[in-house]
Amino acid sequence: MVESVDQHFAFYRQLLYFYQHNRGKIRSRYNGLTKKFLAYNDRDENPSAFLRRPQFEALEMYVFIKEFLGNPQVFEMFEEWRSHTGNFDGASYYAVDKAGQGALFDSAVEKTMDTVFAQMKRYKEDYPNYIYALTMGLGKTILMATCIFYEFLLARQFPKDERFCHNALVFAPDRTVLESLREIMTFDKSKVVPPEYARVLDANIRFHFLEEAGTSLQTLDGSDFNIIISNTQKIIVKRKRKADTPAEVLFSAGSLLAQVYGGDDEDGDVFDDASLLDNQRFKKLCRLPQLGVYVDEAHHLFGADLEKQIRSASGRKTSLRDTINMLAASTSIVACYNFTGTPYVNRQLLPEVVYAYGLRESIKEGYLKDADLTAFENVKSEDFLRAVIVRFWDRYGGGLFEGLPPKLAIFASTVEEADQEVRPAVERILAELGIPLSSILINVGDTKLTKDQDIRDFNNLDVEGTQGSQKQFLILVGKGREGWNCRSLFGVALFRSPKSKVFVLQATMRCLRQITDEQQTASVFLSKENYDTLDAELSKNFNMEISEMGNKPSDRRRYEVRVLPPPRTITLKRIWREYSLLEKEPPASVDFGLVDADLSRYAATVYEQKSIGSSAKVSEASADDVRSQTRYSLYTLTAEVARYLNLSCLLVSRLLVESVDGADLVLETVNQYNEVLYDVIIPTIFNALFEVTSEVKSEDRELVLLREPKDRGFYDFSARPELVVKQSDERVENVWQKSFHADTYCFDSQPERECFFQYIRSRQVKEVYFTGMFTSNQGDFLIQYYDPESGRIRSYYPDFLAKMADDTYEVIEVKGDDQIDSALVKAKTEAATEMATASGVEYKMYAGSRIMKSATLAELVAVSQSLTDLPELTF
Repeated sequence: MVESVDQHFAFYRQLLYFYQHNRGKIRSRYNGLTKKFLAYNDRDENPSAFLRRPQFEALEMYVFIKEFLGNPQVFEMFEEWRSHTGNFDGASYYAVDKAGQGALFDSAVEKTMDTVFAQMKRYKEDYPNYIYALTMGLGKTILMATCIFYEFLLARQFPKDERFCHNALVFAPDRTVLESLREIMTFDKSKVVPPEYARVLDANIRFHFLEEAGTSLQTLDGSDFNIIISNTQKIIVKRKRKADTPAEVLFSAGSLLAQVYGGDDEDGDVFDDASLLDNQRFKKLCRLPQLGVYVDEAHHLFGADLEKQIRSASGRKTSLRDTINMLAASTSIVACYNFTGTPYVNRQLLPEVVYAYGLRESIKEGYLKDADLTAFENVKSEDFLRAVIVRFWDRYGGGLFEGLPPKLAIFASTVEEADQEVRPAVERILAELGIPLSSILINVGDTKLTKDQDIRDFNNLDVEGTQGSQKQFLILVGKGREGWNCRSLFGVALFRSPKSKVFVLQATMRCLRQITDEQQTASVFLSKENYDTLDAELSKNFNMEISEMGNKPSDRRRYEVRVLPPPRTITLKRIWREYSLLEKEPPASVDFGLVDADLSRYAATVYEQKSIGSSAKVSEASADDVRSQTRYSLYTLTAEVARYLNLSCLLVSRLLVESVDGADLVLETVNQYNEVLYDVIIPTIFNALFEVTSEVKSEDRELVLLREPKDRGFYDFSARPELVVKQSDERVENVWQKSFHADTYCFDSQPERECFFQYIRSRQVKEVYFTGMFTSNQGDFLIQYYDPESGRIRSYYPDFLAKMADDTYEVIEVKGDDQIDSALVKAKTEAATEMATASGVEYKMYAGSRIMKSATLAELVAVSQSLTDLPELTF
């Protein structure tokens, strides 16, 4: 029995907080390829990035755990965090605050810590085991594919780094979900991988989709970059049930068949003491190095079954976890990554969770549809269906959403019920409403009722222009689980209680997938019994109540923001630097400076104290012998430098041999500390052969503050009502003509709103526009700057643009007092000041407290007048 813990504590939240607090510092430590990969998927740096925020946050945590923390067990991370040691040391560069990780825990929290740590230790495996919990509809399959692509790119660049996966095994819980995993094979990699690297992946990745039970696995032993997609039944070990027949003995004895089918003569057929049989696919997997295991839709088995599925302690010997453990005993498993829809099991948080984005947050932030729930009690089945269809048609009718008609899924408990009760009733009701019967689709898993064309139509529900997309009333049996996605599904009806209670939850969530940029609202119709079941299942699996789904209170409202003519523009200087690479004559010799070089910063050190209870001093000794270093010969060193700089091997060899240091010292130093190759040798040769010059250039550019939206008549924003100012607002009744290039301004903070009021009401200001709410997809007014923490060029959008009474311009930024002195804000200020100076405009940054406490423009006038009123001085 798992001991209950305080549900307010979740270690994954502490991990995320630590990462976000140190995000820039941590990302600056990553290698160049990882930085490019993350930047390509970061909407702050690449506004057209494909991943949504929860997917990208999960990817960031995936990389953080692997590259920064070193792929540890979850309990090891927790112990370091709890004890403020290692990367979580309160005195380290990454400390959350100056006082360290935080204050000492009280006794209640300490008890929770003890319980959580005990759970983590109890369920640890011989390899790291992580859970990423993103609720249904957030794109777990795409996230999984992105993580695998990242692994393979890094494994290709750093083949000896044991943190990275060279092969990936993707498990699906059943055939339905297995089919949905084809998306990994067909997905356009360039959406999440920079195009130049996507081509590398296309040339190297080999997919193996084990669809049929008799399909053999055709991987090359010891090969890399294989992605094997299978359900557990096609890999899992099986218990030997009966004695071999004479024919089986005959054909299993020969080594020829063993070689053909991947058998092992020495091991025979029995894998362990429990007489578990491993099949050809299992043995082939055991011959693949650096294997990463990815379990998709682990939440397919909700409740206690999920815990059994991911734990060996409570699972059977033929469980998925036991199969993974047996693989780990035969090959190197980097880690097991479980992708699940919920971090909870019976209201208890699973301790292995390292990232979670729940149903409540997904609905609130608009990543899923909202849902209105209606329950019926003491009504007959046909009365229920009539009320459901009438309400659905009244609400959604002939509407189109991204060109797709809205759909209603009606779940029957049996094929007989679907055929004899539901279909006749639905046909009668549609006839009464004048709706064509051709809009009905039946998919019940019985070939007598569901034909091949019905299956094709079912697969094309979201394919605009197809016959399947015109089906609006879906009569289904057993299709509530994962494995089929329909964004145009707007309603679910479930009257009779299914055998599985969790099916009610799964079926309900089918209609929540997002469609259109604006959040839509689906309708869920249940019997009162199923309504109560849904409430209980939401509590067990998502730790939320049913009241939090439909009609939830929120302090934010959605606003349709429309562009007001005429287009506002401003001409500013675009500043950039052009770099030129000039080739120099190769020198007679180069000096690497290794003779007198201080190499102490590369040295590994071990600290020892003989007795922790004694006053003996801590001794220090070199630990260089425990480091894993590549041993170069003159030939391999020459090849590495030539490959890195794209130079002639003969030229590189001459420079090394004829260097001031001499080839022997260069080899000795590089073999002692491999880092010297990239920190000293390669840069020195580059500087000896090339010269880099830069030139600052600028040009005038006319920037449009806000463009018309492409496909709609408005932009969709959400904001707190008290921070919204409209053109018709009485607070700007007499001055609105001085502003509003959009009819509604949604401010992020009170200081921003107050700054707007001060400027628009001032006689010193002709025009002022709030630009901070619009991004590069909506306007051109942005400033590029160098982020010192991530080492990337990024863009930011100033809060205001003001035209003053003397026809000069001001670019204005409002920041919180705690942000003014940060390195990031200073970098923005430097770039904005450079642009403003070149463009003849003034850049101003106000602290939020200053805006709230005083009339800023009045202060400036007073200072100006006081300067002109000074008495004239005579000498």
